[in-house]
Amino acid sequence: MNEFLQVFLLSLVPTFEGRYAVVYGIGRGYTLWQTLVASSLGVLTLSVILPLLLPYIDRLMLWLEKTPLERIARLYLYYVERVRKKAHPYVEKWGFWGLLVFVAIPLPGTGIWTGALAAYLLGIEKRKSFPALLLGGLLSMAITLPPSLGIWG
Repeated sequence: MNEFLQVFLLSLVPTFEGRYAVVYGIGRGYTLWQTLVASSLGVLTLSVILPLLLPYIDRLMLWLEKTPLERIARLYLYYVERVRKKAHPYVEKWGFWGLLVFVAIPLPGTGIWTGALAAYLLGIEKRKSFPALLLGGLLSMAITLPPSLGIWG
């Protein structure tokens, strides 16, 4: 598999994303330019696609209510509504910047996948979540780049 495609595909993996795809590419000796472009393309892809797909999960859960998995679907839907109602006042005040920082922190359990789900659950509009996810993902890559190059640490 070619190097660009490897880094790009890894940048789409939950929790790995662009931040660790950069580390992987540099560690494998791939060119810096190629690694950064492939990782950035992955960050852009996730930032666009995830906010668009998450509403369909709700539809899937509504459909699952009519199946033997009805209890799981109802629990999920109840949880989503509860989180939205509780978090709405806080999102109004901190939404964009809070989401951006959350996505930018290169730790497990943060990142674009989790940030997109949080934005959806907390009711952040797509027009606000997209730039927060994109900038947070790119900032996360910028945070992991210097140690990957041996500049810090």
